[in-house]
Amino acid sequence: MFLNLTVTECRSDPTTGRNGLRSRNLKTPRLFSWFISDLNGYRHLGEDMDKKIRILVAKPGLDGHDRGAKVVAQALRDAGMEVIYTGLHQTIEQIIQTAIQEDVDLIGLSIMSGAHLPICEKLTRRMKEENLNDILVVVGGVIPKRDIPLLQKMGIHGIFPGGTPFDESIRWIKENVKPRS
Repeated sequence: MFLNLTVTECRSDPTTGRNGLRSRNLKTPRLFSWFISDLNGYRHLGEDMDKKIRILVAKPGLDGHDRGAKVVAQALRDAGMEVIYTGLHQTIEQIIQTAIQEDVDLIGLSIMSGAHLPICEKLTRRMKEENLNDILVVVGGVIPKRDIPLLQKMGIHGIFPGGTPFDESIRWIKENVKPRS
């Protein structure tokens, strides 16, 4: 089991956290000691490394506040998910193309600008046009309670207003998203 897990992780890039492990800035000699010390916490990864939930965290539009998106992305990684972060100022087309290229299970939008209604409407419309019905969409950020029913009607699956605890968001994702492998 240990050898399988070690070899599997060595095949990926251990410095990027690409497989969702907390492995940033590890040097090769430390890699093996890290596996020995943390083996119990990641024992399950040897069997289902290919079945991780893949999430695209996107910052659409002109919103320049990305600290929250980065913190959420790290929390999702720590929960064992694979996270692709797009960076700031993404267009809907860029988000959709990245979701297709990365074969994600879920798109998470972080919107602090108050433009969540037009952005979500455009994204869900384009996803229908691209026949991306198997990718769930969630949105977090500054979301007034009065807008939640409108977002649900558009086809947004999960809505996480500012202040939502990480474990609540993570639990929702694990209960509602099935990896497409």
